[in-house]
Amino acid sequence: MEIKILGSGCAKCHQLEQTVKEVVNEMCIDAEIYYVKNISSIMEYPIITTPGLVINEKVVSSGRVPSKAEITSFITTALENE
Repeated sequence: MEIKILGSGCAKCHQLEQTVKEVVNEMCIDAEIYYVKNISSIMEYPIITTPGLVINEKVVSSGRVPSKAEITSFITTALENE
């Protein structure tokens, strides 16, 4: 599983990264987590505002920090679709 946090380095982006790491650890799954800060790379995804959350190349959230429960749900859905 590949998870990307899209953001410029703001507090919300760091908060999202930390929450994603917590969820991945709690779920005991094997996931590569990347923090994408390059603006041209971020613009490759259909998001208007950061932070963005991309799981297996699918944008699941943008412009806000989802709750741990939401992130767990996003990851669970992605695992089911693998």
